[in-house]
Amino acid sequence: MSIYVTTPIFYVNDQPHLGHAYTILTADAYSRYKRLSDENVYFQTGTDEHGDKIVQAAEKAGTSPKEYADRISEYFRTTWPQLDIEADNFIRTTDSDHIKTVQKILQKVYDKGDIYLSEYSGHYCKGCERFLTEKELVEGKCPDHLCIPEEIHEENYFFKMSKYQEWLIDHITQHPEFITPERYRNEVLSFLQDPLEDLCISRPVTRLTWGVELPFDRNFVTYVWFDALINYLTGLGYPDQETFGQYWPAAEHIIAKDILKPHAVYWPTMLKAIGLNPYRKLHVHGFWKVGEHKMSKTLGNVARPGEMIDRFGVDPVRYFLLREMSFGLDSSYTPEALIDRYNSDLANDLGNLFSRSLTMVQKFAGGKIPEPGETEPEDRGLSEAARQMLIDYQREIENFNFHKALASVWELIGRGNKYIVHNAPWELAKDPANKERLNTFFYHLLESMRLVSLTLLPFMPGTGKKMLESLGLHADPDNPGQLEWGELAPGTAIKKGEALFPRLDKKDREQTGKGQKREKKKPAASADQGEEGVITFDEFKKCDLRVAEIVIAEKVEKSDRLLKLTVKAPEKRTVVAGIAEHYSPEDLPPGKKVIIVANLQPVKLMGITSEGMILAAREGDRLFLPDIAKEVSAGSKLA
Repeated sequence: MSIYVTTPIFYVNDQPHLGHAYTILTADAYSRYKRLSDENVYFQTGTDEHGDKIVQAAEKAGTSPKEYADRISEYFRTTWPQLDIEADNFIRTTDSDHIKTVQKILQKVYDKGDIYLSEYSGHYCKGCERFLTEKELVEGKCPDHLCIPEEIHEENYFFKMSKYQEWLIDHITQHPEFITPERYRNEVLSFLQDPLEDLCISRPVTRLTWGVELPFDRNFVTYVWFDALINYLTGLGYPDQETFGQYWPAAEHIIAKDILKPHAVYWPTMLKAIGLNPYRKLHVHGFWKVGEHKMSKTLGNVARPGEMIDRFGVDPVRYFLLREMSFGLDSSYTPEALIDRYNSDLANDLGNLFSRSLTMVQKFAGGKIPEPGETEPEDRGLSEAARQMLIDYQREIENFNFHKALASVWELIGRGNKYIVHNAPWELAKDPANKERLNTFFYHLLESMRLVSLTLLPFMPGTGKKMLESLGLHADPDNPGQLEWGELAPGTAIKKGEALFPRLDKKDREQTGKGQKREKKKPAASADQGEEGVITFDEFKKCDLRVAEIVIAEKVEKSDRLLKLTVKAPEKRTVVAGIAEHYSPEDLPPGKKVIIVANLQPVKLMGITSEGMILAAREGDRLFLPDIAKEVSAGSKLA
């Protein structure tokens, strides 16, 4: 099956920002997923370089429109590889073949009688580069640019868009997948309830010369949308190249909601007039805000993808953007939010699980993927969870729910961490009689890691590749492995490398970036290192360390880190513990014993009074609660 994935061609009146990055990132992830599914994909992006705003920006920069367009277009072209974007084609509207295609189509539609010359008076917004209707104005202003449009009376050419209104309504109604999510399809159908006006498609050269000249009247250049939208055909070699026949109309356009009308109304009616079938789907996403505010050069809060990558690395940025936004809705970016996602999802969950898995295989299984033996219910539960993940993952990506697809992968990651805790391989390894059981455990754990690696390739290609290579597999992008359980080959040697995602501290906000080295923290002082970090025996005796028995463990609402534990030590008390990233309430059943510091000053955490602190051991980024013998009663003091 062939598929043609496009971003809009980005307007070169400004450098790439977070919104541009999200659009092209979703297109890249979708394209990579389709290739992973053995589909034939052609992925195109580019830049839109004609129009009033480019002339104004060039004048402000003291250069010609062509020089300005060349410079900004190059910013886009060089930024995308930093984000690990792999597009098949980068098109510019100043390319000679594009200009020829636009003129060829204009002549065809004109000869058909669907373009005519007429006088027009209207409200022209320079920011939108189009005439606005009375209905679109809000208190007499353009709702997007908050300016009063200029009243213009002039002669122009018009496309008979109204001729195709009923056809378009019927097509959208009969093909509910044509515009997604549903809210945007409903928005377009609501707009089409009123009579559709014909589209002004030209500007007189007395007002604008920076554009594609009309082939049938040199006194005019074409309006920016009748130029820009045709890029989707030019990039395929319309009308006679093989790529056009192969990929049209299997096109799926990915855009932000501010250009919904041109893509959902102008473009399909243009295609109908040209005599082509419409594209397959239009996917519409929301806006990115920075904190609570819309990005604005005036406010100085424009987030640039290159700067984000320098601070956090490419895969964390890709993961955050695809995980944080619910496609179609608006979302918010802050460095703090990215760090929280990084530490919780990447360092604690994924990085810790993968590192622990490889370390234990090296230590207890000779560094090779073992041959599995007879399975137990927990093994079958993990494999079934992996199969369900693949079903959910593929369904959600097909529906452009990237955040849900990633959530399904993280459910399997969480299942893997619990699988380790429940099986306690370090205990199994103490008895040689458990070798077959241990091998079966490791095979299932690593096979789940293989599937996690594959499913991450569209979202975090560098991380997915690194994980596959650590599992001793070839990360060939054309043949990385099958998305089904049971392909891991026993006997393959693993290769444990550096930690995937070293945990970030809050102070790393301004200094952590791709390839940057972080300062290592100083270890705690020992007795022969001087007095710093050393306590006396009398000071240590002040700590009341006790065995506590869990009565109930509960999640703390609105917190991913905290659990509320009711314990007996021997009296009942409440302890709020920051272990939710490592243990679920189900992992801490009634009767399980832990160690607490019982004589700390009570403090309030998330509105809950905590009367103690749980002690845990740390290995890497993972916390472990010590095992306490059953014979030890609640309230016993540690000596």
